[in-house]
Amino acid sequence: MQQVADRAGVSIATVSFVVNGTKYVTPATTAKVTAAMRELKFRGNVVARALASRRTRIIALLFPTTGNRFSPTTSEFFMSAAERASERGHHLVLWPVDPAGEDLDDLVSGGLVDGVVLMEVRMDDPRVAKLTELGVPFTLIGRTRDSSALPFVDIDFETTIEDSLDHLQGLGHRRFGLVLENLEGTPMAGYAPHLRVEDTFRASVAERGGAGTIVYAASGSEGGRAAARELLAADPDVTAVLVMKDDSSAGLLVGLWSAGRRVPDDVSVLSIASSAAAGDQHHPRLAVMIAPGHELGVRAADALIDQLDGTSTELPHFLLPCVLRTAESTAPAPAPRV
Repeated sequence: MQQVADRAGVSIATVSFVVNGTKYVTPATTAKVTAAMRELKFRGNVVARALASRRTRIIALLFPTTGNRFSPTTSEFFMSAAERASERGHHLVLWPVDPAGEDLDDLVSGGLVDGVVLMEVRMDDPRVAKLTELGVPFTLIGRTRDSSALPFVDIDFETTIEDSLDHLQGLGHRRFGLVLENLEGTPMAGYAPHLRVEDTFRASVAERGGAGTIVYAASGSEGGRAAARELLAADPDVTAVLVMKDDSSAGLLVGLWSAGRRVPDDVSVLSIASSAAAGDQHHPRLAVMIAPGHELGVRAADALIDQLDGTSTELPHFLLPCVLRTAESTAPAPAPRV
């Protein structure tokens, strides 16, 4: 450390602050120290630092092991959280865990990580209870049934659905469909985003005096085709569909076309909690309620690290709605079918 300090022209204490992230150092001074470290091939020893400070400066993003749930939006959460953690002197690792939380003991009891960010939260999530029992610092990307006493950041699904219906109703639509992933009988049953979306959709459509039909799609393109058939069988006069399942969106469009429904002339389609890139992969290009994945990842990392650093003064409760990106898949409602 003395050699690094001499090479950078700073004190040993300043080198320690840069290496351990224990005190603010100006970017210019930090750059001089890190350059000297590279020139001298100096590497911090993570294990030694953890033993000395009782902190590993590693945080884990917990992700359920069941099914293929790593969507582009999930990837954005992870990458933005990892980048933010790195900016604040931490490493973030993706850690698959059992949906029931049975393997959390192994993760946290050995002191491998300082804290965790929990994703894919269910209304009654046993992992939350387990983390609370273990006393490990954590933050949720999502909300349980009652998250008032928990730190969380989440998509504001309630506002997102209201805004989606506002857009479609403004185009004259009164008969709506909603396509969600079929999680019945799986470990992810009770997935909080789906239940919040479903409840808000039912209540809002009723308040607007419209008609609403919900169908549940299996995975992939065939799941989307089957959902289109089921939706049209339940309501042949549906003119607007919200879909919250990226891997089935293409199949949904094909299923509507196969049934003689043109998008958007006969049926408008709006993708929920997705991305512009995902919407652009379809024909016609899908209108999308874009998920705030980057900001949520950053806020989740900040919320957890603030806990670890002891700088948080209150529980973080951040709700961010999706933002509408219009495209070719929504249009004014057609005249009633005769």
